[in-house]
Amino acid sequence: MVFEEKSANPTTALPRDARPHLSVVLPVFNEEENLEPLHAEICDALEGIDFEVLFIDDGSTDGSLEQLKRIKARDSRVRVAVFRRNFGQTAAMSAGFDLARGRFLATLDADRQNDPRDIPPMLERLDRGYDMVCGWRFKRQDGFWLRLLPSKIANRIISYTTDVKLNDYGCTLKVMRAETARQIKLYGEMHRFIPAIASWSGVRIDEMKVNHRPRVAGTSKYGISRTFRVVLDLMTVKFLLGYAGRPIQLFGSIGLVSGFFGVALVAWLLVERLVFDQPLGDRPILLFAVLLVFIGLQFITVGLLAELQTRTYYESQGKPIYSIREMVESTPEADEPR
Repeated sequence: MVFEEKSANPTTALPRDARPHLSVVLPVFNEEENLEPLHAEICDALEGIDFEVLFIDDGSTDGSLEQLKRIKARDSRVRVAVFRRNFGQTAAMSAGFDLARGRFLATLDADRQNDPRDIPPMLERLDRGYDMVCGWRFKRQDGFWLRLLPSKIANRIISYTTDVKLNDYGCTLKVMRAETARQIKLYGEMHRFIPAIASWSGVRIDEMKVNHRPRVAGTSKYGISRTFRVVLDLMTVKFLLGYAGRPIQLFGSIGLVSGFFGVALVAWLLVERLVFDQPLGDRPILLFAVLLVFIGLQFITVGLLAELQTRTYYESQGKPIYSIREMVESTPEADEPR
């Protein structure tokens, strides 16, 4: 029985008709007690749908892998990818996007707090023209001070910063088209910002209230310490969404402002020295003015270097700076006069 995938994109080796309708992607880390009941819930919720379940074992140290092997032995729709060590939820999500074979993808946590019964109605919403439907844990079953309040504040900040307005960025339960998932490149701990990252290519995103359940087994892998990582990741996402293709506009703007005030201060100090005969040697503002000028030059230089790196990134790999949703054009036969 093989649990490792050798192909980065196995869908290319499958006939289109052989692809399942839906791939359910579940990152797993030490959820031994939840896997059997979760698998049963998924099978019940998706009855009548051609689906596969793709478990990504993220270096579990309990009996999760043994449980997954037993589930796989009973159900041919189950596939298991086993990481060599714990790489984190973002890496597990990325692996799931690469390995999934379905025309549509659903992601959910393996802790059973997400309800698989929400997946079919979310799939129906994709038929309305959306590319991604995100879950909103409207009645969230978590503690207020350590989970709910920080989450509400973070969602407001992320929505304002990224211009993608969602009530719940932290909900793992999402359903999307396969082509949408494969446009998303995840690094670090960016799994929280999947909708914002996907928005770069102009996908249509919807949000739906979903059922959220209290954890009944296992222990939570989240803590208040992740707040600092979220802030740093948010800064990265904001830069990628707004300035990845034009970094000189960010760094150059800061450099021009700093340089302008530095030159203005130097000019004023020169006027004071030459016209009003004021001494400059004991005035710290002179050093501050020179510092502003050099900071401005440094930011502009960084912006120019970033522009060179941006061009190297796109041109060396043939990456487009745009995303086409569809082409509407006539065929040669239609253009021929009758």
